[in-house]
Amino acid sequence: MENKLNELKKAMDSTTHKGVHFTEFQKNKIRHSVHRPNQTKRPNPFIIFIMTTVAICLIGFFVSTELMVKQNETINSSPDTWQVKHDYTENNKVVFSIFPDPELREGKPYGYIFSFKEPFDTFKGKDLSISAVHKESGQRIEVVSPQKITEPSNGYSSLQRFAASFQVPDSGLWRYEVYLDGKTYGDVVVSVDEKEEGSPIILPEDIPDFVQKSDFDNINWDRKATEFGRNMIGNENRSGIIGADMPSLTGQKWMWHLWDTEASELTVVGYHRESGTVQPVLNNGESWSIPLGGENNGADVHAPSSVTIPERGEWAFVLYGDGKLFDVIVLGIEK
Repeated sequence: MENKLNELKKAMDSTTHKGVHFTEFQKNKIRHSVHRPNQTKRPNPFIIFIMTTVAICLIGFFVSTELMVKQNETINSSPDTWQVKHDYTENNKVVFSIFPDPELREGKPYGYIFSFKEPFDTFKGKDLSISAVHKESGQRIEVVSPQKITEPSNGYSSLQRFAASFQVPDSGLWRYEVYLDGKTYGDVVVSVDEKEEGSPIILPEDIPDFVQKSDFDNINWDRKATEFGRNMIGNENRSGIIGADMPSLTGQKWMWHLWDTEASELTVVGYHRESGTVQPVLNNGESWSIPLGGENNGADVHAPSSVTIPERGEWAFVLYGDGKLFDVIVLGIEK
């Protein structure tokens, strides 16, 4: 047994524990590795910058896209967007309110009162306009053109009673959007009823007695006014107007001409087809009749007047000479 142990000892001494096991080159290499710090090759800084920039852009794109989608979903799907509301609020505080006519219906002008709560300095010198958007059709119309606010409501410190009169063409839900200098200020939602079929024509109390409801039953709306003669528009050799070639909602000067009559008084009744309303238009809507003068521009009688048309649409101007139905001039007025 002892002999075997001695042989094993000799074998081990001859291999791992005795003799030279590393060359001088190997020793120097080992020493160099021990004393030199571990160095890792660094990547190119430009590549790092490019990859970081691309990563940030991608993250920003996905985040903004998700926010945009969520915002659109909120706007389009919010149940409050089309709920009837006559108050516009911010931070649980009423900014303005609307008071529509209780009988509000499509195709007929109605008056509205907008009651703004903020101080007058909020509105002073700015253009205020109102647009109407129809829920079902998406139709958008400007119902109040931009008007510069220079003074508060009469008898008030601000715009507590801002009055407006306009009509919308269809029934259903309408959102009235208020703008200041073209920027959204707020909105309300109103419900507009359908027009009553066969609604009777209502004549104003101060209209002349010779004007009859039956005068409006036989209006030929296909007989449009045409241009003729010296910049006239109307029905040639019967009645014509100078100044109506570009009819407008703003006040204008019109010169009326009639042929084949010796009448001394002209009565003009404006009939609005869409709303079925009867209104005066002479002297800026303050009178029904004006005196007629003698011959002019080839006509037998004529009369100048100021004219104001209250709303857009198709109008029939029913003319009476000395109380007798004389002619009807049909004009479309859009601006």
